[in-house]
Amino acid sequence: MRRFLLFLPLLIALVLGVVLFAGIGKDPTKLESALVGKPVPTFALQDLHDSQQQLDESLFKGKVQLLNVWGTWCPACRDEHDDLIWLAREKGVSIIGLNYKDTRTEALAWLERLGDPYSASIYDPKGTLGFDLGVYGAPETFVIDAAGVVRYRHVGVVDQNVWKDVLLPVINEARGNG
Repeated sequence: MRRFLLFLPLLIALVLGVVLFAGIGKDPTKLESALVGKPVPTFALQDLHDSQQQLDESLFKGKVQLLNVWGTWCPACRDEHDDLIWLAREKGVSIIGLNYKDTRTEALAWLERLGDPYSASIYDPKGTLGFDLGVYGAPETFVIDAAGVVRYRHVGVVDQNVWKDVLLPVINEARGNG
């Protein structure tokens, strides 16, 4: 038994080494999504700006769009906000916002103060749609094709490099330009 205890640190180091080696080279922002290739989940939630208006999955029919999951509590969402405004205003990208686990008052004040890049804003205070989408946190951005099918999921900040290198090629392919 004593001899086994002598080899225990070596065994622990070996197991730890295998685990760490398995993660080398993997992109932490690329989380697989079970929804890729499937329609946006069915939902009925209020519009952020108008609590009397119900929004549903039909919002994603007719054109290729981004679905951006954000919250006022999320520092990285603040980091990407100017780039989302740039995408919407300068590049003409249609972006649907999913305000995730937030209060309406704080979310509306945020958009008033920083600008509103969203063509529509879904209010998801309990995170129900976020859960159905498999959201781990914010920000997350999905490319949705004109049929309402999820084509891609990006975890993390969207900036001009992510737009050019990652999202634009997926959008072009979804539009049939790829």
